[in-house]
Amino acid sequence: MKSTPLGAQYRLTALQQLAEEEFDVLVVGGGVVGAGAALDAVSRGLSVALVEARDWAAGTSSRSSKLIHGGLRYLEQRDFGLVREALTERSILLDKIAPHLVRPIPFLLPLRHRVWERAYIGVGVLMYDTMGVGGTRALPRHRHLSKSAALRRAPGLRPDSFVGAIQYYDAQVDDARYTMMLARTAAQYGAQVVTRARVTGFLHEGERVTGAVVRDLEGEGEIRVRARRVICATGVWTDDVHGLAQTRGSVSVRAAKGVHLVVPRDRINLDTGLIARTEKSVLFVIPWGRHWLIGTTDTDWQLDRNHPAASSSDIDYLLDHVNAVLAKPLTREDIQGVYAGLRPLVSGESDQTSQLSREHVVDSPSPGLVIVTGGKFTTYRVMAKDAVDAAVADLDAAVPESVTEKVQILGAEGYAAVWNERRRLAQRSGVHPARVEHLLHRYGSCVDELFELIAADKSLAEPLAGADDYLRVEAVYAASHEGALHLEDILTRRTRISIEEWDRGVAAATEVAGLVAPILGWSAEATRTEVERYLGRVEAERASQLRADDSTADQARREAPDLFDVVAPDASGSAVAPDSTVASTPAV
Repeated sequence: MKSTPLGAQYRLTALQQLAEEEFDVLVVGGGVVGAGAALDAVSRGLSVALVEARDWAAGTSSRSSKLIHGGLRYLEQRDFGLVREALTERSILLDKIAPHLVRPIPFLLPLRHRVWERAYIGVGVLMYDTMGVGGTRALPRHRHLSKSAALRRAPGLRPDSFVGAIQYYDAQVDDARYTMMLARTAAQYGAQVVTRARVTGFLHEGERVTGAVVRDLEGEGEIRVRARRVICATGVWTDDVHGLAQTRGSVSVRAAKGVHLVVPRDRINLDTGLIARTEKSVLFVIPWGRHWLIGTTDTDWQLDRNHPAASSSDIDYLLDHVNAVLAKPLTREDIQGVYAGLRPLVSGESDQTSQLSREHVVDSPSPGLVIVTGGKFTTYRVMAKDAVDAAVADLDAAVPESVTEKVQILGAEGYAAVWNERRRLAQRSGVHPARVEHLLHRYGSCVDELFELIAADKSLAEPLAGADDYLRVEAVYAASHEGALHLEDILTRRTRISIEEWDRGVAAATEVAGLVAPILGWSAEATRTEVERYLGRVEAERASQLRADDSTADQARREAPDLFDVVAPDASGSAVAPDSTVASTPAV
């Protein structure tokens, strides 16, 4: 089945539909929960629009630990319901709806005490295995390892830092690509999905919310989108929704910053992921292709939510904790990339963000308006279902139950057969078998669409200069099919070049911009502007990571122009900022 390309023509048609139709459901927010809600609603037979102010997964949903997991530490907090729910979702994602995007990974949990800790944690991991049973792709069960057996799997650990270990399994996902594929799947079923479409207000009939005012940041003017129900899945911007809708909700959200480091695979001698307890939370060392992800911090954040900044203190915290268990300590020179994200936590009485609930909340502060917030990436589908259930509860006609536990994400259909055919695909396309496997893990059965582009232009099978883990065709496909509108979208979210390359994507920026300029209609001036803006962002992020604390790091990060406040090019092809009235208005 051919996918629906989210190209320029699709976007124009979708904007026209937004202006002309009344939808059953308008979803605001293009993170994983918003995209999930759009797919949930459209797969029930409802007419759906989904708008996102920046890009798919531009906020929290591209900056997670990239794990699909139950959360072992929630067992210790006795949050058994959350763990069971998350592990059920893990099975569904692995086995049914996204086998091409979600993959098992092993973790080693070192023990520091010989008897009581092995018994205590062993019981918890046994519960974890038991709760996670389900599906045909069941994960291996945990194993108790002696110190010598653990060192064979993890020779890079300090021998004096543990006395034994437990190995267990969880799963991993590229969070940004998963979210984008959710949005594309919703479009495949008929939803109108649009990025760079910022909500600046809500429509009302009396007290009822009947739609939203949406500004097209790639064009001109505003659109009044009418909808019978509005669902807002805006994460850490939830409180802004109350301001725009002139409502008072029963919950508020606190933002907790999580920072991750990216280091090359050869810097840590492990054959498994690693999880270790810290005084505040847990430390993960997660395999990520040719890299490791090391995270995470968990601190309160009250500054710029569009671009949370990692400070020098955050980096030192992670280095100190990971070096406490590594035989060969890491230094700053080993760090290839850094990223920071914000978790939307439902506010509570605790001063420590690590103690706030990861449960989600669905609220209806005004007739016609539903807000969903909190939760975690793994349980996005449950959050989306609950939000749609709440939104359609009082619609005139009966609405079918959610079916998303059976709806495969784009690229999953026929994936097992295509994977088995990968050697013949390599022979037919002329692409190396290892490259074909890379493409299959990112695009699933949609990989044929990339091979069609390569067949038309053989140069697209070449690696990108300065980012040779990726092929030129991937940049082109990001613009032609995956809804990328700016260089940052491609280097940061369609690929992970911005965190996987030593130069953060600087060397690749010009080539990628040149490849997509004809597709996106950029003039020579607009192409230069895209590159300059991306380089400015890299410079600002590097500068922020040298600052001692959150305040100074935030100030340094703000030095780069924010793409969020850039609208369509003017007649000369240069990007211009929105007028001050709109720019100063709270927006989501």
